[in-house]
Amino acid sequence: MHLIRLTAAAVTAATPFLATAARADPAPAAEPASADAAETPEGTEDAGTAAKAHAERDDEKIVITGVRQSTPDVLGSVITLDKEELAHDLKTSLGDTLADMPGVSASSFGPTASRPIVRGESGERVRVLVDGIGSLDLSSSDPDHAVAINPLTAERIEVIHGPSALLYAGSAIGGVVNVVDNRIPRAVPSDGLSGDVLANYGTAANERSANASINAALGSKFVAHGDGSYSKYDDLRIGGHLLTPRLRDIARASGDPEIQALADLKGHLPNSAGRVDDIAGGLAFIDGAINIGASISHHDAKYQVPVRYSLDPTVVDERPTIDAHQDRADVRAAVPIGGFFKAASFRGGLSRYRHAELEPNGAVGSRFYSNGGEGRFELEQNDRRGWGGLSGIAYLSQDARIKGSEKYLPDSVSRSTGLFTLQTYVAGPLHAEAALRVDFGRLHADRDPVIAAEPDGDPRVGNVALNRGFIPVSASIGANYDVGGDLRLGLSLSHSERSPSIDELFSKGPHGGSQQFLVGNPDLGIEKSNGIELTIGRARGPLKIQGSLYYSRYTNFIFESPTGEVANGLPLYEYLEGKANYYGFELESEMKFGQALGILWGGELTTDAVRARIKHYGNAPEIPPFRVLAGLTGSRGEVDGRMEVERVSGQHRTAPEETATPGYTMVNASLDWHPFAGDRQLTLSLTGNNLFDVNARRHSSDLKDYAPLAGRDIRLTARFSF
Repeated sequence: MHLIRLTAAAVTAATPFLATAARADPAPAAEPASADAAETPEGTEDAGTAAKAHAERDDEKIVITGVRQSTPDVLGSVITLDKEELAHDLKTSLGDTLADMPGVSASSFGPTASRPIVRGESGERVRVLVDGIGSLDLSSSDPDHAVAINPLTAERIEVIHGPSALLYAGSAIGGVVNVVDNRIPRAVPSDGLSGDVLANYGTAANERSANASINAALGSKFVAHGDGSYSKYDDLRIGGHLLTPRLRDIARASGDPEIQALADLKGHLPNSAGRVDDIAGGLAFIDGAINIGASISHHDAKYQVPVRYSLDPTVVDERPTIDAHQDRADVRAAVPIGGFFKAASFRGGLSRYRHAELEPNGAVGSRFYSNGGEGRFELEQNDRRGWGGLSGIAYLSQDARIKGSEKYLPDSVSRSTGLFTLQTYVAGPLHAEAALRVDFGRLHADRDPVIAAEPDGDPRVGNVALNRGFIPVSASIGANYDVGGDLRLGLSLSHSERSPSIDELFSKGPHGGSQQFLVGNPDLGIEKSNGIELTIGRARGPLKIQGSLYYSRYTNFIFESPTGEVANGLPLYEYLEGKANYYGFELESEMKFGQALGILWGGELTTDAVRARIKHYGNAPEIPPFRVLAGLTGSRGEVDGRMEVERVSGQHRTAPEETATPGYTMVNASLDWHPFAGDRQLTLSLTGNNLFDVNARRHSSDLKDYAPLAGRDIRLTARFSF
């Protein structure tokens, strides 16, 4: 986990770029005009090629979503993982890959179905994007549905808060997660050919994964892209017993020998194996600031979902396997124009997603289908006396259909048109931003006799066709100020509105994959929140720091709550609404200690916490506890090393029907070797996660009492770039 670096030299030297909806990924910064234009961090002169390469990478890394700024700051907070950092943190799921970033946890519904949880928020409140366009899958609807994005294909991953997030969704109160890939090329390779190859092995699940990508120039203005990836893993090895001590005691007290045997399960997590593979191709026309391209991709994932063991001998355990597929086409166009506007851009995507939930004998229990598309058109303004901005329109359409024995949702469709603008003003040390977004949404559910036959839930669902319309309005304003010493202090205010989702409105039935009986509420209103955030940032010098303190107050907060009842042999969950308060902090810092014994030493500290309470209900469910991570880094010659200790507190502030989760301490270490002096094309890495084989549980997981996190995991990684 690494602190984002934004330096004055890198930003000032950056060439102008076209802000596109596809480009929540900005293009890399240009090289400084001269050696004097780039900052040389202290203590790197004699530390060897590894340290120097780190210094160069730190200065060049800039992440600015939406409109490129001319100052070394981003209002709100933006945290990133680049290629090298991904090599250490790469897991089989997007959620677990990001789980060490400040303010981020994961749903941990097995090694594959693990979605990011940001500031305690999940589902529709955290928008997951691929180059600025939604993932167009069903991952936000249920925790067993994996995000149809393979982290192996990522060039960089960003987590975004603040006004810029409104460019992509007014509902993304928790934030935006943007996975940047290069499937539509952005630049012509300087030598006519460029590429990247990665191979990875992890011992905890006997994980074997590989990814290869290539960009080839076709003449002077066309670039072709191709990539493919493959991952396969066995049942996850864990550091202790499957069940919590409380559940083991209940199992031992049972008169049924099979239930008693559950108390002794340990060492491996049954029904957690899987595989994921992707293939994609793209073509782009690049002529100066003009960039027009398209890509097609195919995603396959077949993975098992860990068992929520029943301690009732009359109830049969669900052991689902999910077989998911997505075909996707994407386009991007960016064209410079004159006058008031600097550039026009378009980004679009179409997706055909489906997955089957398989029984242990291979029979299909239910099939899920979703066809969707999203398009964005944007106009970027020319800077005028410090004033700049971007405005646009976005359209999203996605349906959801379920066929089979566990249909919990009538055939439904959601459509939304959004108008948005982000305006920026820079005057010396002051940087101000304001954003506004208005969405016009429509949700429809068909009449369905299967759903209507369910006795639980609202009688209208399934008996009649239902339509709901919403016009949520979201706005944000803020500023930060350079108080001296490269230290910036910021304040932002926000008002966010979110339409309820199809699942929250129209669910009514059993879902074996998530092992829940879901009941929606078709009368839910718009969810509203008002928030304030204080930020501090220092991006240069021996001490870098990024921190935030935030508070959000909700009206009509929509949440999923267990009732304590059982329907169709599954625990019954219903969607409720009420007033809620979310507040917390994030802090990430990095310090260069200097040289000793020929090694350039550094330290990192990351900590975060969030609290959430719902009026007349109690604590919100699945809120991550306080966490702190301290790391020591060292570089010498062609070798980089890192040792870190992570402490996660126990979570005893539980929601009704929720169990407490004990805390844990993990020790991790990594070693990188760059065999070719002065050239980082090849990196060989040895990483050890959870070195002391701790049996840890993540409170944000529905399956935490049945599915611990991975035990000791030794990972070997090789990455070659050319």
